[in-house]
Amino acid sequence: MELLSAFGSIFSIIIMIAIGYFLTRMEWIDKQGAKLFSRIVINVSLPALMINNLMSDFDRNKLLSLGKGLIIPFLSIALAYIIGKIFIKVFNITPGRKGTFLSMFFVSNTIFIGLPVNLALFGSESVPYVLLYYIANTTFFWTIGVFEISKDGAGESGNFLSMSTLKRIFSPPLMGFIVAIILILLSIPVPKFIMDTCKYLGNLTTPLSMLFIGNTMYYINLKGIKFNKDIWGVLLGRFIISPLLVVLLCIIFPLPDNLMKKVFIIQAAMPVMTNTAIVSKSYNADYQYAAIMITITTILSLFIIPIYKILLQ
Repeated sequence: MELLSAFGSIFSIIIMIAIGYFLTRMEWIDKQGAKLFSRIVINVSLPALMINNLMSDFDRNKLLSLGKGLIIPFLSIALAYIIGKIFIKVFNITPGRKGTFLSMFFVSNTIFIGLPVNLALFGSESVPYVLLYYIANTTFFWTIGVFEISKDGAGESGNFLSMSTLKRIFSPPLMGFIVAIILILLSIPVPKFIMDTCKYLGNLTTPLSMLFIGNTMYYINLKGIKFNKDIWGVLLGRFIISPLLVVLLCIIFPLPDNLMKKVFIIQAAMPVMTNTAIVSKSYNADYQYAAIMITITTILSLFIIPIYKILLQ
């Protein structure tokens, strides 16, 4: 019964992904449509969701107590990066894939999959903790992750610290988070009509994200895929090493809230970030390898997430 209940918690997500897949197959959604969904989520609905959820669930005192939890995401992702580096050398990952492999190994899909999954498993109370992990995850991806991917391509890798990197880090979702934090810390009231607008726009995040994933999965050719060390290594990093690091760090640095611990573990066990394929293509790296791993890890996560839910109980 527990296994069925765990599957039931994310069954709506599976249905929405399937709808995105079949709508693409029916040519109702093409790549341009999916690109529009992605833009709406990143630039409109997700910032609105962050403002609405944070301001609805937190006051100044509760928010200040959250800061203690940031050490777990930052340390766990940093350690996963180091382990990924060692893995590349020990198992001799294919040249031209090392940076892409490393990026997929140590950062996860905290928004397109992580946010709706945590909402399904733990409810809206989990959103602030999802956002804490998101801060660490997006910072690592758009700095170290992108830098490593750029080294796979034929072009210039560029400087690690640059204006373009800062622009990627301070994305609309993160800015929405920062705005909400400032409003809460300064105790600035927000008119009800603005909060209602943020609520309605924020509700678009999950369905549009899942339709986007379904569209992405449709265009990936899974025939002829060989499960070699390049694939098994990413699966090991995503579903075992990363969440295990969170568990170990939570023993060393106890968190004030048990729900925070559960959310961090689930976030660490999320599939590959969807932006990896886009970034890989822009740097002439092996974007097909990234796209395949996005699909494989997303499919496998639908079976692994319920197992983690049972273990967390």
